Amino acid sequence: MSQAQDTRGRDGRGKDGRGKDIELRQVVQRFHARGSATGFLTAVHETSFALRSDPPQIVSLVGQSGSGKSTIARIILGLQAPSSGSVTYGGKDISKLSRAEYDDYRRNVQPVFQDPYAIFNPVYRVDRVLRSAIRKFGLARSKEQAGELMEESLRAVKLDPGQVLGRYPHQLSGGQRQRVMLARVHMLRPAFIIADEPVSMLDAQVRKLFLDILVDFQRDYGMTTLFITHDLSTVYYVGGDVMVITKGRVVEQGPVAEVMHTPKHPYTQLLLASVPQPDPDARWTDRIDVDQAEREEADPELPPGDEALEARVP
Repeated sequence: MSQAQDTRGRDGRGKDGRGKDIELRQVVQRFHARGSATGFLTAVHETSFALRSDPPQIVSLVGQSGSGKSTIARIILGLQAPSSGSVTYGGKDISKLSRAEYDDYRRNVQPVFQDPYAIFNPVYRVDRVLRSAIRKFGLARSKEQAGELMEESLRAVKLDPGQVLGRYPHQLSGGQRQRVMLARVHMLRPAFIIADEPVSMLDAQVRKLFLDILVDFQRDYGMTTLFITHDLSTVYYVGGDVMVITKGRVVEQGPVAEVMHTPKHPYTQLLLASVPQPDPDARWTDRIDVDQAEREEADPELPPGDEALEARVP
């Protein structure tokens, strides 16, 4: 992009996103639940943490399905308001941002979702996802410059523009569609990426390529990523810090190597013990009490007490 208008600042990032952090403060999310004793289900329990833009980091949020990971992602992205607590950006509640401030927030906090196909309108070619971002945020002055920018960003995520542009979503593989979304991120250079289970639908080779791109974005463009997953192997691969969540509560957090090698909370121990070993002679000798696990999951208000979890550690 030699002559295209660049509103991303000298470091390539959105100008207003530098030095701003995202903070969750005592966030609670409840949903109405018919048949529940209390009439609602609490998906997120008084969760607090911060995502720092300086220095850029990769923070993984790991837990089983239904633990509240995706709910937290939707709250951060402003797709739903928390029942209580707040999400702040640069110290200001995102629910109270002005229109201009919210546009800046949307520019600097970009999502990558689990199902790339759901992002695309099947009636339109994939170019539309990229061109709409260019128009919305004024990234180019002309159609030619927009084309240059799209090609540059597609190459940055290891895609051949000639094999992608002009095609419909169903003509691309899942890995290609997911990398088109990464190309959109590359164009915008946000301060934050919220990646919700982004590799769960990809095969092993494409998964590694995708994770390498996230690490490159952190190193080369200063992007902080919240990487949401249930796969501990991908957490270990990207490194950085990790938060372990169960029943909507973050029960352990710290550097990945520390949490993986010396887990303190019984639930973290359970997750690690549940990872199959690449050794046919190293099979599990104990069983998880499924009935006990289901009874715990059926009660949304039951806290993840250490004693209950210890009974589930194989």
